[in-house]
Amino acid sequence: MLITDGLPIAQRRWAFLAIAIAMSMAVLDVSIVNVALPTIGQDLGITAAESIWIVNAYQLAITVALLPSAALGDSLGYKRIYGWGLLIFTLASLACAQAHSIGVLAAARVLQGLGAAGMLSVNIALVRFIYPRAKLGAGVGAMSLVVAGGSVAGPSIASGILALAHWQWLFLINLPLGLLASLLAARYLPVTPASGRSLNTQSIVLNALTFGPLIFGLAEWGQAGQSHIAIALTLIGLAFGALFVRYERGLAEPMLPIDLLRMPVFALSMVTSVSSFAAQALGMLAMPFFFEQNLGRSGSETGLLMTPWPLATALIAPWAGRLSDRFAPERVCSVGLFIFGTGLASLTTLGSDPGNWSIGWRVALCGLGFGIFQSPNNRVIIGSAPRERSGGASGLQSMGRTVGQSIGAVAVALIFNLNHTAPTVWMCGVAAVLAIVAACVSALRSSKPAGV
Repeated sequence: MLITDGLPIAQRRWAFLAIAIAMSMAVLDVSIVNVALPTIGQDLGITAAESIWIVNAYQLAITVALLPSAALGDSLGYKRIYGWGLLIFTLASLACAQAHSIGVLAAARVLQGLGAAGMLSVNIALVRFIYPRAKLGAGVGAMSLVVAGGSVAGPSIASGILALAHWQWLFLINLPLGLLASLLAARYLPVTPASGRSLNTQSIVLNALTFGPLIFGLAEWGQAGQSHIAIALTLIGLAFGALFVRYERGLAEPMLPIDLLRMPVFALSMVTSVSSFAAQALGMLAMPFFFEQNLGRSGSETGLLMTPWPLATALIAPWAGRLSDRFAPERVCSVGLFIFGTGLASLTTLGSDPGNWSIGWRVALCGLGFGIFQSPNNRVIIGSAPRERSGGASGLQSMGRTVGQSIGAVAVALIFNLNHTAPTVWMCGVAAVLAIVAACVSALRSSKPAGV
């Protein structure tokens, strides 16, 4: 049965649990695999460079599949796409656990990424139908808490599994979780409107030819001696991107949500998202190098020193979501981004021998500001779109995060190559500027709801 303004409270809780379990799987899968890369590489007999494909295959599949999955969600209904994505992700996890070569594992990770794209592309759209409009911010905040909690727990869970079992269990744990989430999703997720329109084959091809080379090219900027490949792939992606935009502008129902991007709030939201997530990537990637190479801290100490960031984000996210229900969410975003930028700037003032407390409060300030920003920003993006375009808005939200983080990673590589005296200080400084720019852009937005 189609719903009008949220689910009854009891069903709402079970529906949210279904999404929370699945999103936790997708988030944990990134962090636990990153921790296990050396172990997996040694077991498969591959080099460190080859093992990166375990991560890249997953990331590339997600990026290429996000917009088509979002369009399918608008066409067939968000519950159906979410369910299929969850099923593919779970079965691909079994394939990952059975892999005995890098080729098979990378292929299974591609399938896993396609499944994750199905979930990521419509999860915020589903939250819009699970929660009543008056509590949408609370729902988005709760989802941000799930994502941040997964980020906090990921390294510890990975270490615990690897201490007790083979690396295959990193993927096998998804089987019971995926089964439970699938049962809950089938029973409690709401049926949403479906436009019934078919996907345009040319749009799918142009989307792949745009984001595949672009994201892979951005990743190559960090590889020594690969600048010519990075430049070529980036230019290919940009060229096809121009063709993609031109082609989509002539369609009445584009897969690339140009209709939403014509709205000032969405254009400004994308700039805000890309800038803020680029700043996040810069800060998060700079800190391990600074703590270990500059301050001589061990790997375990570095992990503990970085924990205040996701912990503060997890603690503040639900409150930030509720604040966005009471106050203009774009203003709440700006406040959070200014705090985030202040925290990043404060990291540049650390001396040569700072104490743990001096480091910890600065890292926590970054997480606090980012947590205040994230939930209200998602609320602006999803709440300003017409309800029947919730899939497109959710896809844009995920795409902004992915592109921003990729740009941040490129900036890290470039700063390392260009600056040999204090690269991590430069990274945090550039990240602070990006956060402040994002705060100013966010303040220009006017998030007038497009209806429930």
